[in-house]
Amino acid sequence: MPVKHPKIAVLLAAYNGMQWIEEQLASILGQLAVDVTIYISVDLSDDGTEVWCEAFSAVDSRVVLLPPAGRFGGAARNFFRLIRDVDLHGYDAVAFADQDDIWQPDKLLRATQIIASQGVDAYSSNVTAFWPDGRTILLDKSQPQVAWDFLFEAAGPGCTYVFSPALACSLRQQVIHDWEPLQQVSLHDWYSYAFARSHGFEWFIDSQSSMLYRQHENNQVGANTGLSSLFQRYVTIHEGWWFKQVRTIALLVGVGNAPFVRGWLKLRRRDLLLLSVRGGQCRRRLRDKFLFFFVCCLTAVVGTKS
Repeated sequence: MPVKHPKIAVLLAAYNGMQWIEEQLASILGQLAVDVTIYISVDLSDDGTEVWCEAFSAVDSRVVLLPPAGRFGGAARNFFRLIRDVDLHGYDAVAFADQDDIWQPDKLLRATQIIASQGVDAYSSNVTAFWPDGRTILLDKSQPQVAWDFLFEAAGPGCTYVFSPALACSLRQQVIHDWEPLQQVSLHDWYSYAFARSHGFEWFIDSQSSMLYRQHENNQVGANTGLSSLFQRYVTIHEGWWFKQVRTIALLVGVGNAPFVRGWLKLRRRDLLLLSVRGGQCRRRLRDKFLFFFVCCLTAVVGTKS
């Protein structure tokens, strides 16, 4: 009897990806002991990405190019389109993929084995960020999950996410139901983690790095390393984007009436001061708990631009 490999749907969002997409596809199609089908949705590009993907899919039945759907203007809307439009029935797992990374050969096998052995519904992992000059650094996202971290951060890069069929189906139904308000969500990985945790799905964050996470000037969200990245993240908070996303996601995943959330959801000055002392429930990493306290206090004092 032939060995039955897990059948996995990989949802890949692309945009102007000609520099990297061939190497990424090779690393996905080369995954060990799994059967993959890659579904690609291309945001309108000007570097020939659509034409290249169409030609590639014509010669490899494991790659399916979705028909054009206009301009998305960001990875989140492109991924939501993939979740909505791809028939996920019959797959043993569903994974997200970016266009510019390099996966370890056992990434999907390890993820599906952990989902089965741990009895969880979702997997994500640490990654190894790498730069064109050869620098690398491990990005550690595997700190213990806390009660409300899912409202304030993702479970790591979305390109490491792997879902069970039950979670994938439930997420797809919610995306279809909330399609219009979901267009206000800027980060699909943050929303997906929040949806899973708020709906009782168990999530495992692996301390092992599953992929090389390419860093370049076109990253929508890159590695959070160094003072410059911390400053950029503070700018987004000061401009009001981050707290608006927190509130939007909290309402979309249905926890707006939870006593903990209701206490700060209006984001008034006193709400933020109250929230500042709850950092232990809101962020996983110790450094981020302290930063959370200061950001909430500072925002309560100086406010945001919007």
